[in-house]
Amino acid sequence: MHKDIERVLYSPDQLRQTVHALGERINADYTGRSLLLVSILKGAVVFMTDLMREISIPCQIDFMAVSSYEGTRSTGEVRIVKDLESSLEGFDVLIVEDILDSGRTLNYITNLLRSRNPASIRICTLFDKPEGRVAPIHADYVGMQVPNEFIVGYGLDYNEKYRNLPYIGVLKPEIYGV
Repeated sequence: MHKDIERVLYSPDQLRQTVHALGERINADYTGRSLLLVSILKGAVVFMTDLMREISIPCQIDFMAVSSYEGTRSTGEVRIVKDLESSLEGFDVLIVEDILDSGRTLNYITNLLRSRNPASIRICTLFDKPEGRVAPIHADYVGMQVPNEFIVGYGLDYNEKYRNLPYIGVLKPEIYGV
């Protein structure tokens, strides 16, 4: 375990099992449809990569980069850093996100993508932190609920660090200044 981690919340095996179960549900729900997975960079890239491997039906992928955090806090303002390259018309869009916390970012992205006329739009998040929710949004696919603690690993970061940890850990409060 990394020295900055207070405790491991989810092991690599727990993450694999959860991603596998999400993939099975997506396979069942999207069979025969035109699935486009949209990953929100950078945090969701690890989850998206593993989730794609669990999806056995034809699908396409695209990426979007947004910014709304400084350190541990949401700025409340969402900026599009990299937009999609794909047209959404006719696609069943599945937004793949690492964590649903305040909901501001996903609410903004969902509304933006809905305006581009996809056949449907849903959200898949590996982690849901409902205690932090301020926007009226929910995920259609949720891997696990997490406590209101600062978690890192498996793509989630603090100031661009810890994304490469193979597990989800609770970051020691002294690391992020609480």
